[in-house]
Amino acid sequence: MPLAVGDTAPNFTVKDTNGNTVTLSDYTGKPVVLYFYPKDDTPGCTKEACSFRDNYQQYLSQGITVFGVSLDDEASHQAFTSKFNLPFPLLADTDGAITKAYDVLGDYNGTPYAQRVTYVIGADGKISQVYTTINTETHASDILAAIA
Repeated sequence: MPLAVGDTAPNFTVKDTNGNTVTLSDYTGKPVVLYFYPKDDTPGCTKEACSFRDNYQQYLSQGITVFGVSLDDEASHQAFTSKFNLPFPLLADTDGAITKAYDVLGDYNGTPYAQRVTYVIGADGKISQVYTTINTETHASDILAAIA
């Protein structure tokens, strides 16, 4: 069961696509969209990532940071980012710590993966929206419409 609206977003420190260290608490005072997805370069995950890519300037104009999270490593994230020109960082949750903290760790025939869940974290560090039913093609614009 994913975390709920009003919960404090668990802090984390992890490497991103380019090996940079990302700590959620560094974004206190700014809204963050943290979207979890199962696997780099798969059909649904690609549609979702491209949805965020295509709407990214609108997120930036509203001061919203976007992070994608999966259990893939930095090399996989780099290839995915390069192939689809993704302008936002992907977080390499290779040990599953973030996925577990946000209670979205799934299992498919013994293989762990991040379930497709998105959290909108307010400037106060609390979860303001949770998306568990996602249309991968329109997800990023759906969030923007809800925030507006």
